[in-house]
Amino acid sequence: MTPLHTRAGTGPGDAHFAVFTDREDAAAVARSFARPGCRIVNHPSGRPWLVGHWHDDEAVTVRAGGTALSVIGCCPVEADELRCRAARLRDLGEVDALARSLPGSFHLVAALDGRIRVQGTASGLRLVFHTEIAGTRVVATRADVLADALGLDPDPAELAVRLLWPAPYPLYETSLWPAVTAVPPPEAVVVAADGRAARHTRWWTPPEPVVPLAEAVDPVRAALQEAVDARTRQGGTVSCDLSGGLDSTSVCFLADRSPARVVASTWPGRDPADTDLYWAEQAARYLPDVEHVVWDADASPLVYDDLLGIDNVLDEPTIGVMDRSRALHHLPELAARGSRVHLTGIGGDHVAWCAESYYHRLLRTSPLHALRQLRGFRALWRWPLGGTVRALADTRPYGKWLADAAGRLRAPSPSSVATGLGWSMAPRLFGWVTADAERLARRALLDAAATATPLHPDRGLHADLEQIRVTTRVIRQWDHMAARTGLPMASPFLDDRVIEAFLAVRPAERVTPFRYKPVLTAAMSGVVPEPCLRRTNKATGSMDDTNGLRDNRADLLALWEDSHLERLGLVDGAELRRLARRPASPGLSDAILYSTIAAEVWLRGRSRSRSSTRIP
Repeated sequence: MTPLHTRAGTGPGDAHFAVFTDREDAAAVARSFARPGCRIVNHPSGRPWLVGHWHDDEAVTVRAGGTALSVIGCCPVEADELRCRAARLRDLGEVDALARSLPGSFHLVAALDGRIRVQGTASGLRLVFHTEIAGTRVVATRADVLADALGLDPDPAELAVRLLWPAPYPLYETSLWPAVTAVPPPEAVVVAADGRAARHTRWWTPPEPVVPLAEAVDPVRAALQEAVDARTRQGGTVSCDLSGGLDSTSVCFLADRSPARVVASTWPGRDPADTDLYWAEQAARYLPDVEHVVWDADASPLVYDDLLGIDNVLDEPTIGVMDRSRALHHLPELAARGSRVHLTGIGGDHVAWCAESYYHRLLRTSPLHALRQLRGFRALWRWPLGGTVRALADTRPYGKWLADAAGRLRAPSPSSVATGLGWSMAPRLFGWVTADAERLARRALLDAAATATPLHPDRGLHADLEQIRVTTRVIRQWDHMAARTGLPMASPFLDDRVIEAFLAVRPAERVTPFRYKPVLTAAMSGVVPEPCLRRTNKATGSMDDTNGLRDNRADLLALWEDSHLERLGLVDGAELRRLARRPASPGLSDAILYSTIAAEVWLRGRSRSRSSTRIP
């Protein structure tokens, strides 16, 4: 079978590839990956090392003696600098320090003494997978490439896990094919010279959150400026979201400092209470050299638009399909205005703010300060006193929390205070999910609970890291979709160096009910004009979600006709068709359909792609 990735349209920003050891059996497998349009970088022996798709400005590959290094993605490293690093390399373990020093967002591949080492990003925006094919270990940046080479179908048990709302860590970090191993974002995979043995090695750990805000301002500003510079330093024209929110506004002002010409893009909301346009226009007044494009609010696609027309071949389901039309709608027009990359403020909510669950620990270490802050959070989020006390008294370890969640999959949705002060949002299944799917999901939760450890012992940092990694899995797929339009997207807040700078700040100074995003506000002082830093809220887009359910009833109904999930016995198609006819049903506007729609759209896309390339 022809791997699906060779049939997908590609563009700048959509680099993906497979990596092979320097052996004849690996070379034979590599040749089956080499389709028309693929690029190949060989080992000194002439056997393939890298096979895939990337553009010239996305890759820096060097050799020094018996060492080879390749950085593929967005990284401003020069070839001479990388060559010097390669010349000094004596052990693959030394690549860890290189990976932690480079700005941007990229895959890093190394070859030394017959061994190969491959990693993505700690954020999870760039992932790595591996499997054994014809007796040799193959590493790739997409799971479906490997699964298709093996002729595998997705595992129904993995699909059942994806129906959870939400799927908790670590369940969402597996591949859909058990034979394809996913490498956790903070780890690299090292393949031995024999081409078979593979091990994971950790190259990244989050910084301890101990830096005072006053000391963090300069490092945060420098990291974010460097991330924006990595995309703008070549000049030309770039575009930026300018929603008026602090995140996108910061990126836009930083881009304006660069050699690039900037086009700022604002989608006003349909909701009369939405103040995005007001704040965007305030910012634009201070950006005289920036072209400000304001789109027609009524022309903006709604949530759930064009679900039946999605033809992107993705390697996992993503709730990003719900907003795909909205995210991509303006990109062709921005490309027509000369933009070569579109910068977003996505990720700012996840790094410039942080989880209130840090106060679970802070209550025990700084009780007086924590109590004052918690009173503020109770007022801000309307947390009831009893629920707040119960959440703070909950000391269950992460494995026990997962196991308990497995027994409450049909319970009412958890309260906001239990989620805000807990490990995460407890997963739920809804009425359209079958008993068979529930059994599979429960088993996966219990299996994970037996061995899982949190991303960090502090539930606040665990929650932050989980939300970053959940978000990057969506943005990873949006980036692929955007590349097919001809205009790649970039999210500087999700670069590893930026994440590190924010996570290092003391949580009590990073999240407070009395100031909005205090770290970013302080870091952008002197960059973003003071009036633009005064905004303390953001638009919710709830009207677009509610209207989308109503206006797309026919498409949602068609989605569940001859449902792939129903054929697998995972959903009750009749119940989903009933809900499609009643878009005002309680709870639907709270996104509880997202995970199910994501799985169905993904299966339809794979089926359509296979059918369109089947040889008679």
